[in-house]
Amino acid sequence: MNLQVKNPKSGWRGSEDVWLEAAYEILISAGVDAVKVMPLAQNLGLSRTSFYHHFDSREALLTALINRWEQKNTGNLIKRTESFAETITEAIFNLFDCWIDADLFDARLDFAIRNWAQSAPDLKERTERADQYRINAITAMFRRFDYTEGQAETRARTLYYTQVGYISMMVQEPLELRVAKMPTYIETFSGVAASPSEINRFRARHGV
Repeated sequence: MNLQVKNPKSGWRGSEDVWLEAAYEILISAGVDAVKVMPLAQNLGLSRTSFYHHFDSREALLTALINRWEQKNTGNLIKRTESFAETITEAIFNLFDCWIDADLFDARLDFAIRNWAQSAPDLKERTERADQYRINAITAMFRRFDYTEGQAETRARTLYYTQVGYISMMVQEPLELRVAKMPTYIETFSGVAASPSEINRFRARHGV
């Protein structure tokens, strides 16, 4: 992997985002143990000391990666559950945007963080909290459409754990195939069939 940047001027130290993006690429491709300052500097074509202009330690960089994961994946997932919807099926389609749009939810980052957490107890606790926040948000989404608390939580867990299974098993499906399955998933999770217009709107916004 070569992430070398073109220095616009002599002495350029990169930027916080440049270093963070380089660390992200290594994390998702090789794991947290490979995220080290010297290899990052070599990949970027920058000096090791340039790193410390933006982060005071490797641990600070790792914390920034975790914060990025929380803000992007957990933050965006919760926002999608709160998006306007007239029906539960439309609400689930809003959530399913996360499973298709990597700008909303980065499955590779989620996978890498979960792997990292297996050897980092503090991070394990954070992933467990994140899972609970996500499940709580999905449960609240079902409750808005008059499911009982028990029904809402069980359906939320079924929906969420299905997606976690996709991530942990690194399931690869053509987009067309996955989108074609989504109306059936929605009926399974909610007990309600999506309308043809809801299905068409979802397909249109993802170009499928």
